[in-house]
Amino acid sequence: MADKLVIVESPAKANTIKKFLGGSTKVVASMGHIRDLPKSKLGIDVEHDFEPNYINIRGKGDLIKSLKKEAKQAKKVYIATDPDREGEAIAWHLANILEDEKEKITRVTFNEITKNAVQKAIKKPRDIDVNLVDAQQARRVLDRIVGYKISPVLWKKVKRGLSAGRVQSVAVKLIVDREEEINKFIPEEYWNIYANLQDEESKKKFEARFYGKNGKKQEIHSEQEVKEILENIKGKKYIINEVKKGERKRTPAPPFTTSTMQQEASRKLGFTLKKTMSIAQGLYEGVKIPERGTIGLITYMRTDSTRISEEARASAKEQIIKTYGEKYYENRYYRTNKDSQDAHEGIRPTYADIEPETLKDVLTKDQYKLYKLIYNRFMASQMAGAIYDTMAINIKAGDYDFKANGQSIKFKGFMTLYVEGTDEKEQEEGMLPNLEKDQEVKLIKLNPKQSFTEPPPRYTEASLVKALEEKGIGRPSTYSPIITTILDRRYIEKEQKQLIPTELGKVVNKLLTENFTDVINVKFTADIENEFDEIAEGKEEWKKMIREFYGPFEKEIDKVEKELEHVKLEDEVSDVQCEKCGRMMVYKYGKFGKFLACPGYPECKNTKPIVETIDVPCPKCGGIVQVRKTKRRKNYYICENNPKSCDYISWNKPKKGEKWNSEENADLNKKVEKKTKKTTTSKKKAKK
Repeated sequence: MADKLVIVESPAKANTIKKFLGGSTKVVASMGHIRDLPKSKLGIDVEHDFEPNYINIRGKGDLIKSLKKEAKQAKKVYIATDPDREGEAIAWHLANILEDEKEKITRVTFNEITKNAVQKAIKKPRDIDVNLVDAQQARRVLDRIVGYKISPVLWKKVKRGLSAGRVQSVAVKLIVDREEEINKFIPEEYWNIYANLQDEESKKKFEARFYGKNGKKQEIHSEQEVKEILENIKGKKYIINEVKKGERKRTPAPPFTTSTMQQEASRKLGFTLKKTMSIAQGLYEGVKIPERGTIGLITYMRTDSTRISEEARASAKEQIIKTYGEKYYENRYYRTNKDSQDAHEGIRPTYADIEPETLKDVLTKDQYKLYKLIYNRFMASQMAGAIYDTMAINIKAGDYDFKANGQSIKFKGFMTLYVEGTDEKEQEEGMLPNLEKDQEVKLIKLNPKQSFTEPPPRYTEASLVKALEEKGIGRPSTYSPIITTILDRRYIEKEQKQLIPTELGKVVNKLLTENFTDVINVKFTADIENEFDEIAEGKEEWKKMIREFYGPFEKEIDKVEKELEHVKLEDEVSDVQCEKCGRMMVYKYGKFGKFLACPGYPECKNTKPIVETIDVPCPKCGGIVQVRKTKRRKNYYICENNPKSCDYISWNKPKKGEKWNSEENADLNKKVEKKTKKTTTSKKKAKK
């Protein structure tokens, strides 16, 4: 019989904590949530003040019995689930299930799974924070009402099995709106003139860019304007008119929040949000390290705070001075965003002395990459800024002005370790020659360059998370599930990291945004998040919020159902003729996306897959190359003659004239062969 029972969510976390608490303490896992709303029905008693009807999750009966037995035998029960709203809700559900032992139950939280943090938390238990629980309940109930009330409208008008969600539908709207912006975009012509110049003394060449006339900026919109400028400066001397020398300091980025970690892991490591969170979870819960045993390597990974504890700052200082020297350390504090919940710290390594290189043979390749990213970002955040020598010059050619900028690094500071990535291309600037005012420089060549304005880029997972965060949509724990859901529902697709709305996504978005304007919009979604925060702080009562929402929402549902009752969404007609009955086939949406179907159903049941092709011939036989997708919606390229007379297949889009290496794509060939055999076997069984 254990004196103390500690309940956490996962076995990995349980294994890490066990060794910190001594033999008289037993640590067990609840395996996540124990209770939830039923899947088969709304599960909310609308008639009785929106009381949720929680049920035990199917398959957890034996686990619940075991937890009750362990709690009965223990003298004290500590619920140590994660330190956020979701963790608080799991703790509350566990306390309800173990109600017979409620006098023994207490709550503990820690931001990192280290001996010091865990033991300190056990010494300072608290009650379950009902405000946090209520904030989670408000989100769960509101999302359930929106999803279960709007989704049936999609079933009637588009197809069964579709879903709508308060946040996921707004995310789809952002992606569809961006696609429409791109399609409507009209490129505008503009020109730049670059002067290749040389300092006669040092013979060093540099480039200056046309700025304007008589100190005023001038934009160039046509080739004719370029010709006029070139004509006017023909034969002119290029004289240095102004030289500005200075120093610029670059400061490091703050420690990671959930969203900045997801963005940076996407940019630098190519990880999806889901993969990043899964790996981070493992690093937080514990990894077995030689000579130290199982320890949590990073702090809790769901946070929107950049605050760092004094102990962690002191530890980082010691490590930086030891590794790089005194001048590389700078005492730094970071302001937390005013909308941040700031419940715990930013994401950082739990031990500053465990450098990534020492774990290369212990961690998986992906764990090592993410740990190194988190470690370097945190350590860099506590380091001195980088210092650049800068030079800006203005050059006169008659009445016209050219400008050039240069910089060279004087002191690398934090950049020795880490530089934050961006979604834009950074311009590299070298140092200019040592030029003086009134000095003449030699013109080598003038290069006019025509360009066109570009449409806004499509969202990537990283830039969508950034947009959601900036607009106040969702919270750290929701970004990954939002994007995973809309990809799984096939409302969007991912190509070369870009998120593109499918035809199904466009149809669903149109129906929702035209008929549920009060709910499926950015402002409402952001305002609701603020209300959840108010509930978490005890400033608002959660059922009051649901009451105020439900009345108008129910009226809107009734109104939309009546308006759409006699509206039939017309299928898009293709240019493909049904070979069985001669009708023009229409586009339909199924489990695996868009396909062609005969509109004469049920008389004619003919259907066809939509075959996407590219305009590059097969590198092996010259046949047509088709674009297909794996189960996980990843594109691959295959010859139309495969497997009859050509075995061309590749992950990479073929280019004209390129040679194909069959060995590079052997894994893909095996997958497709396996899939083909499986399909053939299924068809044979069906015939029998």
